[in-house]
Amino acid sequence: MSNNKVGFISLGCPKALVDSERILTELKRDGYEIVNNYQQSDLVIVNTCGFIDDAKKESLETIQEAMNENGKVIVTGCMGKGKDAETIKELNPDILAVTAPQAYEAVMDVVHTNIPPKREHNPLVDLVPPQGVKLTPRHYSYLKISEGCNHSCSFCIIPDMRGKLVSRPVESVLEEAQRLKDSGTKELLVISQDTSAYGVDRKYQTGFFNGRPTKTKIDALSEALGELDIWVRLHYVYPYPNVDNLMPLMQSGHILPYLDIPFQHASPSILKAMKRPAHAENTLARIHKWRQEVPDITLRSTFVVGFPGETEDDFTQLLDWLEEAQLDRVGCFTYSPVDGAKANDLPNHVPEEIKQERHARFMEAQQKISTKKLAAKAGQTMQVLVDEVDGEGIVARTKGDAPEIDGLVYINDYHDAKPGDFLDVTITHSDEYDLWAEPKANS
Repeated sequence: MSNNKVGFISLGCPKALVDSERILTELKRDGYEIVNNYQQSDLVIVNTCGFIDDAKKESLETIQEAMNENGKVIVTGCMGKGKDAETIKELNPDILAVTAPQAYEAVMDVVHTNIPPKREHNPLVDLVPPQGVKLTPRHYSYLKISEGCNHSCSFCIIPDMRGKLVSRPVESVLEEAQRLKDSGTKELLVISQDTSAYGVDRKYQTGFFNGRPTKTKIDALSEALGELDIWVRLHYVYPYPNVDNLMPLMQSGHILPYLDIPFQHASPSILKAMKRPAHAENTLARIHKWRQEVPDITLRSTFVVGFPGETEDDFTQLLDWLEEAQLDRVGCFTYSPVDGAKANDLPNHVPEEIKQERHARFMEAQQKISTKKLAAKAGQTMQVLVDEVDGEGIVARTKGDAPEIDGLVYINDYHDAKPGDFLDVTITHSDEYDLWAEPKANS
């Protein structure tokens, strides 16, 4: 007998997390109970990630585990179409369904077929909160503004998995942002595959929110989000010329002085082989210009070392660039082949041991930069957002730190706050990646 209980496993990046939240919201709206136990679930939904081969392996292992432990499984997400979907069906012939990314209605159709909604469920009584079901803490939320990507980077298969860029109507984005704020969100993390390109597919058409016209464009959207008077943080921003238009919004406090820009490399030959958009821009000159206009800007980026054809000279160019750029937050990955990516066919693949050696050298160089930059913050007063309060004290973040990927601020032996509170603190000391602070008097 069905108990209308659904298990849910969400894998992958924040963009996939938003997809999971939307499916969970629909499940709750139709009266299903979400459980985290295979044995109690009438069926299990797995939202997969297929960005790199390691992620695909994790997704396949998770699907197999769900099949072994429960037997009734729906697969959705990045591996839900094309060759990956065929592989999943071959490995699991009894799987209930495999659906494509963002196929929310298809997922719900399969759920309804296998677990009909209970007749006594009354959506007017069993209320879903206006912001929907969230998988993040109450005080911060991911806001996805578009789906897909128009670029064809040689190492990436996002356009194959998620299609070309499709921007959400600006009024829809702003309505969701308002709902999230009203539900207690203090920080919006704006995400997409290509945030800078928001609206290009809609020809930057004008929408209306609360009677005010707003263009479907990243700077106009950012300005409107800034009117909500909460932290607004931009992620996955390609360094197109229009990024310069965001600097005045950071100066005025509309959005946080923070940019997450995936530079990926610095060698012109490697950037060309990667087919990166905006690779011809003089990024160092623009970084210096941004810092002149917004002195407290935090710049985060990710890089790939060991890309096919990367020579020692290419890698040295990257290290030299890193030293001059003095980025605040950096992630680095060794190149990993992705089934279907054009980079797989490039010549001169780098041996694994050289990839690992370059990764270690890169991170050592960045660690020295990070250590020095954080040490310079000692004695400064900063506003932080509280994430956790435990027996040791408070864990918080500055305006320059995004959740999960950046640094933390530890306020030891202080408990007079709760998650979502803002505090003014004085930085006392630091290590390679994190800060320690004490509450400012009268904070």
